[in-house]
Amino acid sequence: MANPRNRGGAIGRAAAGAVLALLLLLGVARGAAAASLKFATWNLEWLTARPAGSASLPGDVRPKRPADIARLRAYAAKLNADVVAIQEVDGAAIAAQVFPPDRYVIHMTHDRVVQQVGIAVRRGIRFTVNPDDTALVPPHSGLRSGADITLRLPGGPLRVLAVHLKTDCHFSPLRSRRPACRILARQVPALAAWIRARASEGVPFVVLGDFNRWLGPHDGRPDGMWTRLTAAAPLRRATTGFASPCWGGERFIDHILAGGAARGWLEPGTLRVLVFRERGRAWKERLSDHCPVSVRFRLPG
Repeated sequence: MANPRNRGGAIGRAAAGAVLALLLLLGVARGAAAASLKFATWNLEWLTARPAGSASLPGDVRPKRPADIARLRAYAAKLNADVVAIQEVDGAAIAAQVFPPDRYVIHMTHDRVVQQVGIAVRRGIRFTVNPDDTALVPPHSGLRSGADITLRLPGGPLRVLAVHLKTDCHFSPLRSRRPACRILARQVPALAAWIRARASEGVPFVVLGDFNRWLGPHDGRPDGMWTRLTAAAPLRRATTGFASPCWGGERFIDHILAGGAARGWLEPGTLRVLVFRERGRAWKERLSDHCPVSVRFRLPG
């Protein structure tokens, strides 16, 4: 598990086998309340059981081998998170090969696409399922809905939205004529509307996933997407000011945002990136081009 580095300094590689801090578990005993919950987001890059050459897969996609899935399952155990937003997952059955049913309950969106969004919740944590946020899918885009659940915690509800937004517009202005940016620009108001609705309800909330966007300043200017989201409600972004050590170093596009009272629950200094021990492009293609990103929330009460 690696500490992200401040963007002002060098981005270092994580030491192999870094020690994962132990978290208190919610719901182990009747009436017990956890001191903290660990939230994570992980894009598993075309996690599917469909065979290579399937008409539903791009020609350059090579489904993961059983040994690769076993490695991902071992990394999920090492991650040891309580709530994990997952992206590019072809349904609950294949997700369960990485997040075993004896440890996690898996909720997936109802989109009829290979790259679905879901949330894996540690057993013992009660939650209810809300309707998919289909407003995040512009017509004829083939994109993904948001997975929306409410954690039923001893101290009250916590709303959670997992997202996977349009790729290939990491920093360009949303008003750009690039097709990807045009599509992303149509998703931003929908996401802002969800955030605004939660703020109006007065419920604490977390939005996390693959935003496919840096969200931080670029060329000395604030990011237009981040500006629009924070106009909907005050937000706290766990990745602010940091760069990721994933696969040798990069800017974050996987983010964890907190809104409402949850902004005060996000624990400073707990942002982590689980860096793969394997190295090289071949392993990056076999496992995932994204590393799990996590942070802890200290619960009230």
